[in-house]
Amino acid sequence: MDTEEIVAELERYLGPDAAELSLPPAAFTSPELWEIERERVFGRSWILVAHADELAETGSYVALSVAGEPVVVVRDEGGTLRGLSPVCRHRLMPVVEEGAGRTDVFTCPYHLWRYGLDGQLIGATHMKRNPAFDPSACRLPRFAVEEWRGFVFVNLDTSVEPLGPHLRRIDENLTNYRLSELTQVAGWTEEWHCNWKIAVENAHENYHVMGLHPETLQPTTPGGAETRVRADSPWADSMRVRYATPLEPVVLDLTEEERSHLYGFFVFPSGSLAASGDMVIWLSLIPSAIDRTLVRGGVLMPAAMIEGQDREAVRKEAEAYAALINGEDQRGLEEVQRGAVSRFAERGHLSPKEPGVLLFYRGLARALLREDAEWPGEL
Repeated sequence: MDTEEIVAELERYLGPDAAELSLPPAAFTSPELWEIERERVFGRSWILVAHADELAETGSYVALSVAGEPVVVVRDEGGTLRGLSPVCRHRLMPVVEEGAGRTDVFTCPYHLWRYGLDGQLIGATHMKRNPAFDPSACRLPRFAVEEWRGFVFVNLDTSVEPLGPHLRRIDENLTNYRLSELTQVAGWTEEWHCNWKIAVENAHENYHVMGLHPETLQPTTPGGAETRVRADSPWADSMRVRYATPLEPVVLDLTEEERSHLYGFFVFPSGSLAASGDMVIWLSLIPSAIDRTLVRGGVLMPAAMIEGQDREAVRKEAEAYAALINGEDQRGLEEVQRGAVSRFAERGHLSPKEPGVLLFYRGLARALLREDAEWPGEL
């Protein structure tokens, strides 16, 4: 199946009578489709990259690759979050390694050119004798950055419309979780050997819990539980999954509906939040290559939940549990990637327990056909 055929099949998801089928297997392996996704999806979309607690101090940064494009988000001296390309303007070496940290200045390790936290060049060794070089005009390219309720998003397209208005209904639904007051108690960065869409469609359904998480999640959030989804905007949709037994939060004042459901919220293409009792988990599934996905996430809690506790012990416990769940997903999804290259791989019929997967497919189709496709409104 060539790229035009794959995109044509994706376009069918936008129709009123779209077949409830999984993506063509070639969608997970086609180098041509991957290049289109890099431009039309990840070159134009808001990507969840961090929580503000990771970027609280001046000079704190998160550096990563978004579909192969190096990106760094940093808090400058004035407290503003900056999205920058870390690629040195001299000979193309990134001025910072991927990861998180803190710095006063970005220094290219190749020839020691230095850039301020706003991306402006502040020092270039042995360049004064080059009359064509204007240091005042040399700066790292900028990307769009938006912080929403403590979550930090970056967009490679600086002309993009703001994200916040598209998250209005999510904002309303999460009022009782007091997102802006939560603190991040744990975080992780992993790499999974699978196509990003395999990871994202998995996040959009709870059906897989019975297979991949039989002892960890199945007892509390069964794979066969009632699942409801809702499309809110071109950038956002949500999912509610009923618990086996309602939760009893200690700090947050939640409604009976909120205590009885896991709330999943998705920001296209690859960011998600899961609100569960006194805890909110964020997860971002960011491709670095056609078969590699960076998994960044964290656990948020009300400050009152951890007052008087050993913060390091809380962090280790939360990260250990997240590693257990993530490990179960990773092993399963890497096997799916192996299956996608089989000569006998075919599209499968989706279960009624997977309505969120169709919402993701529709978002993907709209992104790939952005010049032609319009969002139909709330579903």
